[in-house]
Amino acid sequence: MLTPENAVALIAHAVYIIGLVVCILVIPSLIGGLIVSIFQAATQINEQMLSFLPRLLITLGMLVFAGHWILRTLSELFIETFQQAGHLVG
Repeated sequence: MLTPENAVALIAHAVYIIGLVVCILVIPSLIGGLIVSIFQAATQINEQMLSFLPRLLITLGMLVFAGHWILRTLSELFIETFQQAGHLVG
């Protein structure tokens, strides 16, 4: 039976997994952007491509590096959710 406690636990688990996946992709890009910003401030080079391209490459690299883990984690979340759906309905 779907009680409010079960619904909150299910949603909290899903939000945790999505937050974890987003952090795996975003945090390295933020660190790369910070390094490029420091380099731009030190050299006074204000080229927009210099700030965009490294972040894009870092994000794509993280997708290649952690893509298998991300897909496995999300598929486990969906499989677990659909397995619980039969028990939650009634």
